[in-house]
Amino acid sequence: MITSNDLRNGTVIKVDGDLYSVVEYQHVKLGRGGAFVQTKLKSLTRGIIVDKKFKGGEKVEDVRVEKKTLQYLYDEGDSLVFMDTQSYDQIHVDKKKASNLLNYIKEGDSVEATMHDEEILSIEPPIFVVLKVTYAEPGVKGDTATNVLKPVTVETGATVQVPIFVNEGDVIKVDTRTGEYVERVKK
Repeated sequence: MITSNDLRNGTVIKVDGDLYSVVEYQHVKLGRGGAFVQTKLKSLTRGIIVDKKFKGGEKVEDVRVEKKTLQYLYDEGDSLVFMDTQSYDQIHVDKKKASNLLNYIKEGDSVEATMHDEEILSIEPPIFVVLKVTYAEPGVKGDTATNVLKPVTVETGATVQVPIFVNEGDVIKVDTRTGEYVERVKK
C-alpha cells in the first residue's frame, strides 16, 4: 500500500478491482479544506482514461508490473504470436489487446509488454518506427504551398499523411503515438 501523495506518472495502482496506470497527477491544497490529489488514470485492462480524485494521504494499493521486450513473430487469425526475448517462449496475445499495433510493426520487430501475474496487460510499439512507402500518388507539379500533405500506404497497410515530396519506395519515420509522419529516412 502507498498513499495518494506518493503517486507519480507510470505508477500502477488497483482501484475498484481494476489496474490503472497514472497518466497525470496534481497535488491540490485548498485554502480552508484538506489537500487532495487529482489524477488521470489509464485502465490497463480496458484502455480507457478516467479522472479520479484521492484525499491527501489516502491509502491505495500499489501493484508491481513487469516490463518485457517481446518480438513479433506472426499473425494467427484472432491472435498475434510474440516471442519473449529472454526465455524464447512463444506468447499468444488476443488481437483486441494489440488494437492499432499492427499499423506500426512488422514481423521481427520488438515491442514493450506490460505484464502482471504472467498476464499481458498492454503492448506498446516503439515510439518511432521506420516503414517503407508501398503506394503514393505522385505529387502535383506546382503544388508547393506550405504543409501540403497527401495520403500514402506503408508496408504494414496503414495510411499516413506525408508531405508531397514523399514517393513510392521511400522510407519514412512515423510517430506511433500520433500516427504522424516525422521525416524521410535515407535508404
